[in-house]
This record gives sequence, C-alpha cells and structure tokens, in this order.
Amino acid sequence: MSTSPRRGFWQLTEEGRQFVLSHTGPLSEKDVEQLAIGFMDVRLRPSPSSESLASPDLLQVTTVASAVTSPDERLAGAVSELRRSVAAELLESLKAVSPSYFESIVLDLLHKMGYGASRADIQRVGGSGDGGIDGVISLDKLGLEKVYVQAKRWQSTVGRPEVQGFYGALAGQRANKGVFITTSGYTNQAIEFAKSVERIVLVDGPKMAELMIDHEVGVSSRTVKVPKIDSDYFDEEST
Repeated sequence: MSTSPRRGFWQLTEEGRQFVLSHTGPLSEKDVEQLAIGFMDVRLRPSPSSESLASPDLLQVTTVASAVTSPDERLAGAVSELRRSVAAELLESLKAVSPSYFESIVLDLLHKMGYGASRADIQRVGGSGDGGIDGVISLDKLGLEKVYVQAKRWQSTVGRPEVQGFYGALAGQRANKGVFITTSGYTNQAIEFAKSVERIVLVDGPKMAELMIDHEVGVSSRTVKVPKIDSDYFDEEST
C-alpha cells in the first residue's frame, strides 16, 4: 500500500489510496490484524530509479534505511504486540471476576505450571477464618510438603502489612513456602520484607498475565506456519 521512491520518502500506492478512502472511521480488529501480519512476505526496498520519482505526494519520514526490518523481525514484533494486548485484556478480566473465582484461577494457573501431581492436590480454602490462606498445594502424594497461597484481586498496591500478615499465617501452619499473587502490585516495603524472610514469592498482575499466556490459562493460541528454505535440500554434494 506504500512505496519508497527514494531514501527517506514514502508515498501511498493506488491500492493504499483506495484503502484510505474506504476506511474513514476507526479500523476494525480484523483490519488491524491484516495490516499487522498480512504482508509479511513484502520486503521494503527503495526503488533503483528513486531520484527521478519525487512528487508532492511524498511523505518524508525520520527513519533511516537501517530501520527497515525483515519479515521475521516484523513477525516477532507483531507477536510481541499481540502478547502485550492479550496481557492487558487478561488484567482487565481478572479485575472483573469475583474474589472467590480469582482464587480458583490462581490455583488453576499454579497447576498448569506444574505444582501438584493433579488438580486434586491443589485445594481452595479461602473464606472467613482462612487465616490469610486461600489455597494449599501438596507437592507430594502424602501431603508432607505443601505450598500455601494467598490471592488478592486488588486495585490498590499491596503493602508490607498484608505480606507480613501472610507470613504470620504461614508460621501458624508451620509452613516454609508461600506464594502471594495479586492483580495489582507491591510496595517497595512489601518486596523488601518478602526478600528478608526468603520463603515468600510475590507475583504481581503483569507477571500473572504473562504466566497465564505462557501456560494457556484463560488463553488460546493458534499455530502459524512460517516457511523457511531448506538449504541442505539443494546441496547436490550431500545427495
């Protein structure tokens, strides 16, 4: 939809002009996806006869020739952008669910990450009188080694008093492993306290969203086949 008649200048092609005329409003999600990944096979190169093609339609840009990326780099950039978008949507969805359902999501995530031999080894115990414990993970079949979980669907930042309270709950259970997960973040004091006791792991909202994407909890993915030349196939000496 665009062409570069000479270095540092760009102009719309006829196809590009038609696209602009037919899309006067905000682009749909389908249009954005098509623009982002629908032209991966197009390599942006200056025209050999560039100097003779200057026109008033040219748009000068500040990028230099070295900024032109390969299809693989554009694909990686598109995937990274999609991850950021999905992570933001996940955080919004997590903040909208009930506290009890958020606790179940946290336990599902920990199971997908490999904690507990089965889902039955991960139990939700949140509720009144839970002593700051929302879930328990049995790391072995006999339940001799356990990890205790606290999950907080909060808008505000979690401070040291909440983390210290969780530490006290662990002490009450004679436990030495705990995971504190929240949709928000932690104050510096809370982070420093967790480091000082060395048996509490803190997971904030962005980290939880990334883990949900990596382990496909509340997230689906599709496979994209990316072709690559097999140079060995064309090596006559090896056949």
